[in-house]
Amino acid sequence: MAITPVGMKRITPELVCPAGSLPALKSAVENGADCVYIGFRDGTNARNFPGLNFSTDEARQAVDYAHDANAKLFLALNTYPKPDQWQAGVRAIDLAAQLKVDALIVADPGLMRYASQNYPELRLHLSVQGSATNHLALDYYKRHFNIQRAVLPRVLSLSQVRRVALEAPVEIEVFGFGSLCIMVEGRCALSSYVTGKSPNASGVCSPAEAVRWEKQGDHLCSRLNGVLIDEFSEHEQAGYPTLCKGRYRVNDSVYYALEEPTSLNVLEILPELMQIGVSAIKVEGRQRSPAYVAGVTRTLRSAIDACINNPEEYQVQPSWMRDLDKVAEGQCHTLGAYHRPWQ
Repeated sequence: MAITPVGMKRITPELVCPAGSLPALKSAVENGADCVYIGFRDGTNARNFPGLNFSTDEARQAVDYAHDANAKLFLALNTYPKPDQWQAGVRAIDLAAQLKVDALIVADPGLMRYASQNYPELRLHLSVQGSATNHLALDYYKRHFNIQRAVLPRVLSLSQVRRVALEAPVEIEVFGFGSLCIMVEGRCALSSYVTGKSPNASGVCSPAEAVRWEKQGDHLCSRLNGVLIDEFSEHEQAGYPTLCKGRYRVNDSVYYALEEPTSLNVLEILPELMQIGVSAIKVEGRQRSPAYVAGVTRTLRSAIDACINNPEEYQVQPSWMRDLDKVAEGQCHTLGAYHRPWQ
């Protein structure tokens, strides 16, 4: 293994796991998550699906359960409120401070300003929706809002992450497993052309009310606000319809024109991420089941612990890859932008 560059410090990264419900939160904590992130049951978070997320009482139970197990509880407040949504964001911050969450994951500078001025003791993390991809942007958020950590977008290569981590004035968190986004998060308006709702303001890129499934012969068709997104044969696993992951006719071919459904998996580069000095490895999937949360958390906990205990001899176990591929989108994995040699 290469020697850690001057100015970088090898640290033990936190494992940050998702929870869209109390059972999922308990699954994360019981299987080794250091931190769990949740959202309120409204449009203040970017996974605003029916039946998902936490009421005030459930959030209070979540904080107590996490803290009793010596885990941290983060609240995702990562959409950009329009004027008529502003008070909902303010109420969410007030409630988060009252509940004593360990950090707010925030994207909107206005909400950051409100939180930093009214609750200076409340730790702020810059959401991936904030789209900060260089140390100067992070320095701005640090100086003006005192953010303590930033979640980097999934479009950066490993060399770019290394450069940001070396120069950033805040902790760096990166995604380690889960669905990918081909856009720079926080800057995508693709689905709004079809649904009329922006994922950055409404909290979901394919609102449930716009999704339709139709059986046509031996095929299952998925539509978003009437637009055909994909057709699945009876032997194919049907994915939730999003515009970027649909199959389209281009010239004479039908294929995934923008992005193939596959999941990010960083097990192969855990030692490099630790060398860089990444403070946290994040799992995507608040919309996923407690079983998904339990399995992914357990596997990543084992991998991170193995890398911490003996980084020079660290090897990816085939059983880890098999377990993660079972719950991966498209049942396959990728290093995504991390392995782009030209960046």
